[in-house]
Amino acid sequence: MRLIFGYLSVLLFAASGFALSAPERPNILFFFADDWGRFARIYAEHGDLAGTNGLLRTPNLDRLAKEGVLFRNAHVNAPSCTPCRSSLLSGQHFWRTGRGAILQGAVWDESIPTYPLLLRDAGYHLGKSYKVWSPGSPADAPYGGQQHAFEKSGRAFNNFSENATDLVAKGATVEAARAKLLEEVRGNFKAMLAAKAAGQPFAYWFGPTNTHRAWVRGSGQKLWGLDPDALKGKLPAFLPDVPVVREDLADYLGEVQALDAAMGVLLEELDRAGERGKTLIAVSGDHGAPGFPHGKCNLYGFGTGVSLIVAGAGVKGGRVVDDMVTLPDLAPTFLEAGGVKPPAVMTGRSLWNVLQSDRQGQVDPTRTWVVAGRERHVEIARPDYSPYPQRALRTQEHVLIVNFKPERWPLGNPYRLDGTDEPTFAELAQTTFVTLPDDDAGPTKAWFVGARKSPEWSALFEKFYGRRPMFELYDLKADPHEMNNVAESPAYAALRKEMTERLFAILRETGDPRMLEDGKYFETPPLAGPLPNQGQKRLPGGQAVKKAKKK
Repeated sequence: MRLIFGYLSVLLFAASGFALSAPERPNILFFFADDWGRFARIYAEHGDLAGTNGLLRTPNLDRLAKEGVLFRNAHVNAPSCTPCRSSLLSGQHFWRTGRGAILQGAVWDESIPTYPLLLRDAGYHLGKSYKVWSPGSPADAPYGGQQHAFEKSGRAFNNFSENATDLVAKGATVEAARAKLLEEVRGNFKAMLAAKAAGQPFAYWFGPTNTHRAWVRGSGQKLWGLDPDALKGKLPAFLPDVPVVREDLADYLGEVQALDAAMGVLLEELDRAGERGKTLIAVSGDHGAPGFPHGKCNLYGFGTGVSLIVAGAGVKGGRVVDDMVTLPDLAPTFLEAGGVKPPAVMTGRSLWNVLQSDRQGQVDPTRTWVVAGRERHVEIARPDYSPYPQRALRTQEHVLIVNFKPERWPLGNPYRLDGTDEPTFAELAQTTFVTLPDDDAGPTKAWFVGARKSPEWSALFEKFYGRRPMFELYDLKADPHEMNNVAESPAYAALRKEMTERLFAILRETGDPRMLEDGKYFETPPLAGPLPNQGQKRLPGGQAVKKAKKK
């Protein structure tokens, strides 16, 4: 069956009268966790990573999902924190955000509109706790600095397992340690509520980072009772089913349960303030799990797929939606909910019509695909500061990944892996930049590097960390874990051609600099300060998207 694409169908759908009017200026609570992929117990009920999600206990997230809308096919536009957040805040593809499209060396272009500041200008009270835009900024851009921060109760929750373990070592019970850290979350949120004017709607961003490494080894079991051995035989094909990896994943899942507990605190305070019924609540994360194969910094589903739950004011709940959605869709959604017209430059598409529908499954017939990509993550991934440029087109049935520079190492150069001065397990578990620096340090990475020469694991190590072909194509129905690349199979030749042409058309239509001069803009390494003037025209972040020609 041919893929159905096209921007014209979007216009037809919007004109059909499907969307209902928004409620009057709801509060907007956005819970956006660092490095949190598609992990919540509720997803196991729908077959999504059922083996791992089945171990979780996330009652608050599960209840919110059942009250609202659970999205099963939400993906980030870039599986790296800064470009993902740049795309989300601006409602645009990450490649339209200038140097916001990279991690280290990022600089925000203040001419690009962002949804929080547009809501502020429309009368919303802004607040944030913890992380919004990774590099930070001196004032608003993009929603940075401290003027909107509510963190006087502390930032200890961001290092949940470390601080909880420390409190237990000093004599606290596990329950008391958890409660102390959650009171910080409560205090920060209550301060934000107290600071707003009576009757003024708020837009609050809660950005915990505890699911970002590092966390205390063994904390999943010690703090949350998650037995790593319960994962035996239940891991996806891209995660080696060995004790070190099972424990590492259990520790990560423990941090997810801490997220759930924080969500419970926020919901309690909304109820106490009488604001729950007036609040639109959205919950998601900025990419997949860090330091695991296929996760963060990869365009496989484990890297780009994230949780997305939307509930509350204006939402027709009790539904599970299969539409392909991308996180830049949230900016125009929040604006439309707040009665603000989204700027024409936004490439994201408001989800308001989906949220107000009473349908399940595929709601919007035009939402059949998403695109994602990556350029540079850390500067030293390769000695010449070059990126690893990738773009992907994903549907529910297939994903095409284009690796524009297949001669490069996808997760960074294999420093010190030539047989001399080999890094120790401790170094690999604690220091990301020792080797393969686009993959976060942790026990799983350390174990894999140590096992890379063994007959049992060498092929998998090469698959995950070695050079990749220019084209990867996966049949998600036959191969849901994306392990068998069929890009060179004659049976998939027509599909590969069609998806490649459509992907490149989208990149050109949306002004992706990777398509110009062999990606010269992204290939020019910003080392410090503003990017040197190369005589290039300004990137297209401030230009409207060209309408696609009817095919």
